[in-house]
Amino acid sequence: MAIASINPVDGSVIAQFDAHDDNEIEERIAAAAAAYRSLRDTAFATRAGWMRSAADLLDADVDRVAELITAEMGKPLAQARAEVHKSATAMRFYADHAEEFLSGAELDDPSVVGASAARTVYQPIGVVLAVMPWNYPIWQVIRFAAPALMAGNTGLLKHASNVPQAALYLDTLFERSGFPHGSFRSLLIPAAKVEGVLRDRRVVAATLTGSEPAGRSVAAIAGSEVKHVVLELGGSDPFIVMPSADLDRAVATAVSARTSNNGQACINAKRFIVHRDIHDAFVEKFAAAMAALTVGDPMAEGTDVGPLATESGRDEVAGLVADALSSGATAVVGGAVPDGPGWFYPPTVVTGITDAMRLYREEAFGPVASVYRAEDAADALRIANDTTFGLSSAVWTTDDEEEAFFIRGLDAGAVFVNGMSISYPHLPFGGVKDSGVGRELSAEGIREFCNLKSIWKA
Repeated sequence: MAIASINPVDGSVIAQFDAHDDNEIEERIAAAAAAYRSLRDTAFATRAGWMRSAADLLDADVDRVAELITAEMGKPLAQARAEVHKSATAMRFYADHAEEFLSGAELDDPSVVGASAARTVYQPIGVVLAVMPWNYPIWQVIRFAAPALMAGNTGLLKHASNVPQAALYLDTLFERSGFPHGSFRSLLIPAAKVEGVLRDRRVVAATLTGSEPAGRSVAAIAGSEVKHVVLELGGSDPFIVMPSADLDRAVATAVSARTSNNGQACINAKRFIVHRDIHDAFVEKFAAAMAALTVGDPMAEGTDVGPLATESGRDEVAGLVADALSSGATAVVGGAVPDGPGWFYPPTVVTGITDAMRLYREEAFGPVASVYRAEDAADALRIANDTTFGLSSAVWTTDDEEEAFFIRGLDAGAVFVNGMSISYPHLPFGGVKDSGVGRELSAEGIREFCNLKSIWKA
């Protein structure tokens, strides 16, 4: 079966690649297992040198890799370049901090456990399978690969099938920088082959970023094999605006928060919950700003929003909006598939949403903003938490009591105050409820795939 790169601007096939057969899969799993036996015994300083070299290679390749990303999934070229540089930054972050994060701890008074000394150490666990999505073809992978390799683990990547060129670039990046052969390899395989790889005894754990059904499937397989998983399964993040907020700043940030990456980010703000006193003014300003965005060729400078990555994704977004409009909602801006080639969908603002509509419950993975009117802070919190997701959130207020109220009450893995949700290497990233389990990034991220071993000495 061929795996293809398809240009979302016009639907043309860019390149096709043969899927790896069973022999190739076996060879790559075996290479990863062999590399682990070598990598786990290398010094942190050695791994850090290799990781910094890989970051330098990625930065040097920025133009080529950014164009590859944009061609395969359609994000504006400037955002693709930013993704590449962000990935290199995370690689250097873990090169600098891995040893510190995995240093373990001494028990201050070992006599309480009847020992002369007692401590903990973090040690790598082996080959980890990463099942990754197309929306950040480099960043999503690097935020797993950098900490995993710095911990001494090795990785196998099953990338999304519509970004095979990104997968092939990552297949060689770490070996080019000095890591042992097999330390990080890509598997060009369909989703149906994932179960076999995950059940292989040489693969000890898995991480997945993607849809909730995919996460449930991987978790079920891993659970039956008693293997650890980290899952990031999307979100329907609230963006709450209270009367004390700087309205113009909130609107400008709301536009970026909804439309970055063509609206195809798990931590894009998707539900805009606005206090009744400023609701109408917010909608007027927000709609005007969304309407002013330039939609077009993502390779062209000045394009704000490109096409959605896949035809099926564009159709899903269009279906969510159509369902809402047919049930009484209003599209203040956008709301219809444009004529012409490609998988474009316009920046859209929808009001009048009720809980009977799919848009209320389902994640809109495209540049579609749902706006809700809240009576007060308690009502805003109720609306924000009335979802099965709990990835991130944002609240705009200058009232200290309101800030504390929302930080305490929001069901989410993160709260951003007077800003938009962004992932940083320095902060743990992950969610609650159906948004997943475990954490990526920061010290918590590198420790997810380590054995925390207790040492007791008489």
